Amino acid sequence: MFVTSSNRACGFSVASRTQRGFTLIELLVVFAIAALVIGLVPVAFDRLRDATQYRAAVRGVLADLRRAHYEASSLGRPVRFQMDLGQHAYGLQGAPRKNLPAALSIRATVGGTELTGRDVASILFLPGGGATGGTLDLVRSTGAGTRFRVDWFTGRVEHQPLTP
Repeated sequence: MFVTSSNRACGFSVASRTQRGFTLIELLVVFAIAALVIGLVPVAFDRLRDATQYRAAVRGVLADLRRAHYEASSLGRPVRFQMDLGQHAYGLQGAPRKNLPAALSIRATVGGTELTGRDVASILFLPGGGATGGTLDLVRSTGAGTRFRVDWFTGRVEHQPLTP
C-alpha cells in the first residue's frame, strides 16, 4: 500500500497507525505494578513505625534508669525507678509516667523474683551508689529485644540485645 496525498490530508499515514498509544496489556501491567506498590506501602510503614517506637522506648527506659542512678548519687537520697507491667508504663517515682508501645512485652526480675501480669517492678537506687538491682526486658513480637541490667552493688545500668 502506498500513501496518497488524500490520505495525508486526513491525517493517516503508515507510521502514525502503528504508534498511536498504549496497548491494553501495557496498561494492565502498569496498573498491576501500581497496585503492588500501594499494597506494600502500609506494611513497610507499619514496620518503620514499630521500629521507631521500639528505639524510642529503649532510649527512654535507659535514660530514666541512668537518671535515677545519677540523682541518687548527686542528691544524696534514694531514687526509685518503676516499671508498671500491667499499664505498660515506666518512670521515676513522683514523676509523670511514660507509656510503652502495646506491641512490646515486658519481663522483669527484681530481687531474684520474676514479676508478671499486673506487678510493678521497682528498682531503688541508693545514695552510696548501690541499688536493689534487677533486669528489665523489652521484647518485640519477633522475640528480639533489649535487656536492661542494674547491678546491685554499683548501681551501674547496662543494656544488651536479646536474640530470639
